[in-house]
Amino acid sequence: MVQTDYIVIGLGIAAIAACEQLQRLGKRFVVIDSGNRTATRVAGGVVNPVVLKRFTPVWKAREFLQHALPFYAALSRKLNVAFVEERDLLRAFASTEEQNNWTIAGDSPLLEPFLDTEIIKNKNSALQAKHGLGKVLNAFRVDTNALLDAYTAYLENDARLRNEVFDYNSLEVTDDAVQYKDIRAGKIIFAEGPAAVNNPFLRGDFLIPKKGEYLVFKAPALNLKEIVKGPFFLIPLENDRYMAGATFAHGDYEYAETKKGRLQLEKAVRTMIGCPFEVVDQLVGMRPTIKDRRPILGSQGNEIILFFNGLGTRGLLMAPLLSRWLTDYAESGEKLPSEVDIRRFSEA
Repeated sequence: MVQTDYIVIGLGIAAIAACEQLQRLGKRFVVIDSGNRTATRVAGGVVNPVVLKRFTPVWKAREFLQHALPFYAALSRKLNVAFVEERDLLRAFASTEEQNNWTIAGDSPLLEPFLDTEIIKNKNSALQAKHGLGKVLNAFRVDTNALLDAYTAYLENDARLRNEVFDYNSLEVTDDAVQYKDIRAGKIIFAEGPAAVNNPFLRGDFLIPKKGEYLVFKAPALNLKEIVKGPFFLIPLENDRYMAGATFAHGDYEYAETKKGRLQLEKAVRTMIGCPFEVVDQLVGMRPTIKDRRPILGSQGNEIILFFNGLGTRGLLMAPLLSRWLTDYAESGEKLPSEVDIRRFSEA
């Protein structure tokens, strides 16, 4: 029999952040994850405090950003893997009106820390940005594959990872503990992303998986070092490869590449670059989103069953602080912000 403090279900960014906070509190844990279809692995990895479509700040952007970069920097040192990339994030303007809107937004108190109001003239002949670009401040990128590989190896080395599909029928819940096969724990954290739609312990229909597709292409003549946001993100990888995306396919819950997604992304790439490119891969991920566009943290009544989900497209930005809120709630009874408390749905 394995005796521990927590069982953590999943191994995306929510689960990793939760594990790190549990370690901060000196708690033991075992992670159960199959290693399949993790939304974090497919993510572009851009940590960005601004909604670049509308030039507005992300909800609680300052708070989340203050925790995000130190969290990833410390984790990178701990794992001895350089998965944090300091790349400029640029917004390509489609018109002079967007230029003006950017300048106005950058002068506002809410966005002044995040937007450089200087309009950058495009000097890359292979990049189509005749109206110039704006630079987002304090943005960075996480190589999510490098992070997941390193954290998986770290847990395996400590014998804290069970590589298997979680069987909900094998979970026994008592008044003061949970038991899963040979593991007995004080509490369980479900941080399983979109797979939670099949979780019988999660009550309610507020979790909505949102499919997104990325295109990976090779363009030796592009020579782009910065991340550029136009219709989609263009993210430099290595060996002249780039990632473009991601789409939003509402109502499609199949983990399969689509011709529609590929054509949409190819069309967008052609509007953003003026050099030849070759598509080398197409990726599919499923984002865990919530009806009111806020994450879900906490319990639905039984305090030993906890949920950490619904991080959507901002998971890398939000996970470090959200995980602290969750573990402080679980261990010290700290009140969760009402915007993220899962009980908001049962009380509605």
